[in-house]
Amino acid sequence: MIEKTAFETLHVVVEGRLGRLTLNRPEKLNPLGTRTLRELAEAARWLDAQDGVRVVIVRGAGRAFSAGADLSAFSGRPELSPRQAADLGREMADALESMRALTIAAIHGWCVGGGLVLAAACDLRIASDEARFSIPEVDLGIPLAWGGIPRLVREIGPALTKELVLTCRPFDAAEAKAAGFLNRVVPAERLDAEVEALARALAEKASLALFATKRHVNAVTAQMVGTARSWSDADGLVVALADPECGEVRKRYLSSTAKRRAP
Repeated sequence: MIEKTAFETLHVVVEGRLGRLTLNRPEKLNPLGTRTLRELAEAARWLDAQDGVRVVIVRGAGRAFSAGADLSAFSGRPELSPRQAADLGREMADALESMRALTIAAIHGWCVGGGLVLAAACDLRIASDEARFSIPEVDLGIPLAWGGIPRLVREIGPALTKELVLTCRPFDAAEAKAAGFLNRVVPAERLDAEVEALARALAEKASLALFATKRHVNAVTAQMVGTARSWSDADGLVVALADPECGEVRKRYLSSTAKRRAP
């Protein structure tokens, strides 16, 4: 086993032909702050440099896959301009999607906002039947960024993308599977075993055929939805974070959420 120990928010190991990338801030439900986004992009590049890795399993430690973007981490960072911070999510998703190896997202608990973009950047997605999804960005007064729109259009189509992003309504694993976002939904107690079995079965296939198929499908869908245009997502996010009306919407949403969670 080879372990990459330089990460603060991730656990990354290689076991033969399999890589394992785990979001590792379970006490916060694995939020995606600036450090985590940078580490995810670095981890993708590191895994690409490991000879023989054919499949990478992406998961979250603890009770959830990811609670999504940690907006508090995108302000007050002297080493980053606002736009640089806002663009880290796109860089993360692009780095993960461009990996040579196949990636499988193992989703349990909540998969929210930016966490859903992270999952969409993976090649395959298997979820527990208890998994729940939400895209709350518009309720937070910000657009869905990080290349989330083209990736959702690619996976579930434009009409449902508009509905889910605009309404911000939660949805369950069964709906995500019916929409085409998930490959499989399995009982919660079987999630790890199902993902492991799929990863090992794929890792035994000829690497040339495996990687060529991934690149071929990605090339076709890139012409359909154009994720490369997402470089401008950061501009919309920066403007929304500074806009007074968006700020008021964000305050109301966070206040109502806190009240609902109060005992």
